[in-house]
Amino acid sequence: MDHAIHGRPYEQTNDGPRFRPCAPHGVLARLGDKWTILVMSHLAIATGHRLRFSELKHGIDGITQRMLTLTLRNLERDGLLNRHYFPEVPPRVEYELTAMGASMLPALEGFTSWIRDNWPHMEECRQAFDAAKIKHG
Repeated sequence: MDHAIHGRPYEQTNDGPRFRPCAPHGVLARLGDKWTILVMSHLAIATGHRLRFSELKHGIDGITQRMLTLTLRNLERDGLLNRHYFPEVPPRVEYELTAMGASMLPALEGFTSWIRDNWPHMEECRQAFDAAKIKHG
């Protein structure tokens, strides 16, 4: 008999629950990377909700040109943003969230709020764990 926890299906076997990898794993990996949420957040608050590459790069501290390019390409591939090319001289490219990308923002807000609320305690736990590990070898 199939069951689910937090929307994740699993099968209950005689040996206990069994989870199988599935397509959403790739989505979780994308959202868990270092830059995706920052790019999506920057696009969400942009005037007109569109930004050029250089504006995104300037507004996200520490992102390299290569990582921004990869992040934008992956978000476009996943249908979370649109790339608008304008054949001008010089050419102009703007990025904006799709309806699906924008619909993910409330979920991201819940996730980032949880991190903000729990990060100090997580840091304390990490320090205590590391100290105990050093003490007990």
